[in-house]
Amino acid sequence: MKPLIFCLSANNTMGELLLKTNNYEYGEIEIRDFPDEEKYIRFKQSIKNRDIILLNSLEYPNNKLLTLLLTAETAKTNGARTIGLCAPYLAYMRQDKIFNKGEGITSKYFAKLLSNHFDWLVTVDPHLHRFHQLNEIYSIPNIALHSTDNIARWILNNINDPLIIGPDSESKQWAQELANTTNAPYIVLKKIRHDEHKVEISIPKLSNYLTYTPVIIDDIISTGRTMIETVIQIKKFKIKAPVCIGIHGIFVGNSYDSLLKAGAKEIVTCNTINHKSNKINVANILDSGIQKQLNH
Repeated sequence: MKPLIFCLSANNTMGELLLKTNNYEYGEIEIRDFPDEEKYIRFKQSIKNRDIILLNSLEYPNNKLLTLLLTAETAKTNGARTIGLCAPYLAYMRQDKIFNKGEGITSKYFAKLLSNHFDWLVTVDPHLHRFHQLNEIYSIPNIALHSTDNIARWILNNINDPLIIGPDSESKQWAQELANTTNAPYIVLKKIRHDEHKVEISIPKLSNYLTYTPVIIDDIISTGRTMIETVIQIKKFKIKAPVCIGIHGIFVGNSYDSLLKAGAKEIVTCNTINHKSNKINVANILDSGIQKQLNH
């Protein structure tokens, strides 16, 4: 029998794309709140001895985590053979060391929670910085997929003479790979982060690239401050308006509109998190990752 895929997010766009591959069956589940906001969860079909997949992108994770873990435990109670988590966006990767006295490493605690409830994990481009692999904190089989080929294909199909720009050292891995794949030049800027809402970007002279279209690439657009400051600095040169690409577009508050107002020509994201900026489909790589886990 095909594995059952259960979509836990309100928007099932990614689930619909995965189901089109004909590799899965649609799983029906009822999740609602009791009057006191406790969760009611019921699988509407038998999942006994079935491989099941919970599909849930984990932006704003605090509102999703309890439901996710309770659903996994309910699946165990009802005899599921294996329970996998497909999280296109994986949260709680930011705090990967103790920066100040009294802190903890929440990425480790979050990983332990998920590892205790699932048999495997598939995600796309997690924010790996001080941790180099998910295996360092996740004890279950995991696959971190990469979206760069899909992003490169979009760039080649939509932008003439791109100049790939990484706004900071953490983005160098994506900028360098995209530049190699698209045969485009790239530069990586220096960033000083003062707090969650204030960053400072230093940018080299762009006089050699005046005929190019700047393409700013980063893994996450959250408050948008890094992208906004980069766009502002680029505007100081007589160069074309930049295209901003984020793998995961969270867009806290009015950050999307603020980025456009700052001077971005276009904002493009992968569909790991549902948003109107989604123009790069990564369902194919998610499907490949899930199939590897199921056939492991």
